[in-house]
Amino acid sequence: MRSLRKPSPLVGSGQTWPKSQPTPEQRTRQNRLIFVDDDNHYRSVVKAELEAEGFFVLDFANGEEMLAVLRAGAEVDIVLLDWRIGSIGGLDLLPLIREFNVDLPVVFLSDQGTPVHERLAFERGAVEFIDKGRGTEILAARLRLIARNERQVPMADQVFERGRLLLKPKEGRAYWGGVDVNLTVSEFRVVHALALQAGEFVSYRQIYDAMHYVGFMAGSGDDGYRANVRSAIKRIRIKFLECDRSFDEIKNYNGFGYCWE
Repeated sequence: MRSLRKPSPLVGSGQTWPKSQPTPEQRTRQNRLIFVDDDNHYRSVVKAELEAEGFFVLDFANGEEMLAVLRAGAEVDIVLLDWRIGSIGGLDLLPLIREFNVDLPVVFLSDQGTPVHERLAFERGAVEFIDKGRGTEILAARLRLIARNERQVPMADQVFERGRLLLKPKEGRAYWGGVDVNLTVSEFRVVHALALQAGEFVSYRQIYDAMHYVGFMAGSGDDGYRANVRSAIKRIRIKFLECDRSFDEIKNYNGFGYCWE
């Protein structure tokens, strides 16, 4: 990591957004970030570097303090979680965060950048998984891309119905025949994208963009994202089948994508 300016003091759940005056460029971004990591030194360093990159950062040593801030109604653009956080692991925080804001993108920062950890993060609904070894400049670039995409492609608030399917985008809930399917954030976005274009096939790339953000890339090779999409569709089908054993709404066009009938 490059040299840093002096980091801001660390405070608990009562902290507010930094009071320093942002530059004009920073004002246009308005990227408000919550960062949770139980390593005080590392958290201080990363916070200082992200603030130097134009982010407004609230930092916490544990998930309980972070959840208290969300519960109080803090307006946040992105949540950045360490993979391991004290008594509540980063993965365990995802469903709790969803209770406050389903559209809030969650990013994992980890020194365990294996495909297994990455897959687990995406299965729980994270939009990005970044290896700590990539450095803060790469991290900041990814976070800006996520924030920009979230602002450009907001999800409609209105309730959407298609046959037995009922979607509530504001709550991030999908119901089949009146039963909550219990989808993760990314799974909900896939179903929403497919249902909005019911009867038409949606490409692997479009589905992948809906899961994460436009331009996101993971997996091996240029087409590695296809395997991630197939895994997501498989999980979605299983959840719908648990509600209705006759469920058969998602069709595959081999080599292209999927369709909601």
